[in-house]
Amino acid sequence: MNNIRQIKKLSRLGARFVSGVKRKYPLDPAHADELPVFQYGPSKKDYKRVFSWGNVQTGALGLMGLIDKDRPMLHSPKRLGFAEKFLVETAAAGFGFTALSVNSKTDVKLYGTGLNTDSQIGYHAIRTGHPLGILYYLQPISLPFRDPENSKILKLAAGRAHLLVLTSEGLFLLGNNAYGQCGRKIVPNEDYSRSNLVHHLSTMYGKRIVDVACGQDHSTVLAEDGSVYSCGWGADGQTGLGHYNNTEEFTLVKGDIYQERITKLACRSDFVLALNDKGETFGWGNTEYSQIPLPSGDQQLSIPTSIDMVNKLGPIKSIASSGSFCLAVTENGAVYSWGYGLLGLGPDPQLSKKPLQIPPTLFGQNSFQPNNIVVKVTCGLSYAAAITTLGDLFVWGRNTNGCLGLRHEKNQYFPLKVALGGCAEDVFCGVDHTVALCKPFI
Repeated sequence: MNNIRQIKKLSRLGARFVSGVKRKYPLDPAHADELPVFQYGPSKKDYKRVFSWGNVQTGALGLMGLIDKDRPMLHSPKRLGFAEKFLVETAAAGFGFTALSVNSKTDVKLYGTGLNTDSQIGYHAIRTGHPLGILYYLQPISLPFRDPENSKILKLAAGRAHLLVLTSEGLFLLGNNAYGQCGRKIVPNEDYSRSNLVHHLSTMYGKRIVDVACGQDHSTVLAEDGSVYSCGWGADGQTGLGHYNNTEEFTLVKGDIYQERITKLACRSDFVLALNDKGETFGWGNTEYSQIPLPSGDQQLSIPTSIDMVNKLGPIKSIASSGSFCLAVTENGAVYSWGYGLLGLGPDPQLSKKPLQIPPTLFGQNSFQPNNIVVKVTCGLSYAAAITTLGDLFVWGRNTNGCLGLRHEKNQYFPLKVALGGCAEDVFCGVDHTVALCKPFI
């Protein structure tokens, strides 16, 4: 109360001075020291804010209160109160479901919400024998850790109906395995809706697993020596194993990436991008949209192949692959897109057989912010997102069910900034919903 009176008093004195009225005290810069100082508690360093938006009806947003309201989508970011209680570390956005990992000393380090037709976010039932095919709010998923107190979730990856959980104890795989995408033997007529099975791989043939990525119905993992292994649906060559059959066991991927040290994998549907330690890109899978133009005119590529047209741009530091187009970011932050769709370059869908640069000004780079460049890109099935050095999030593409978070339902033809209540650190794109992890503004 005393602070408020002091502010009012100083305001009155200032008003008298401006109006020419003689003041009792002369104006002195030192009087600024009389103003009250308000100190706000700093945010925790490990604290992250979580925002979600897009399709409401699948439950993937984890916002149960919205389900009762007659609206199928949320086209602007909404903060998840869940993150206020638990320390969220990473996430994954699958086809209609979301998984979040938290910092916990118990065996409950993973939560899921959304479609659960195949137990891709664990087995959940109100009563025995009646599993829930959809969850409207985040529920815990227990994993069989050997040392729950010290184990840690490192990364999540989600496909159409399966989930990969990379931990310090190895890889856990949940959900649909009809094509072998969970790296275990295919069981004919297996009832995934009632499955409590969590497949576990401590290593990949004796090598520590360091990264994972999911396509629609296949999985890829990266070992510590830079080698890549895959399994699952292979009809479009997306497993990269030199054939078009389904594979139920993780198998070494060769081709042009054989004996290369791969550092990053990217896939959302049926085309895979890989990045090595020299900044060179490779790809394989469905190439019907000219992700890799083939002289033979074929539309499927089952062997990893170097993408020379991208490598000519210089060392690449970030890659992303959607259902029909690809993105690559160079060391200096230049963003290139190619393939088919809304490439971020104009008002109409485009087909480009070569990488086209998206103007850096569209990502907020200008004379006042010359160092604000793109550091990371990712893709949903038909849209894309980019994060800059300042923590700004830009999106473009098909705005299915408001998945772009731009407060409208129209498609976006060039990158546009999303209004977030924090600095974006990571973003996870599904088919029609998006999840963003942010840190508080400094």
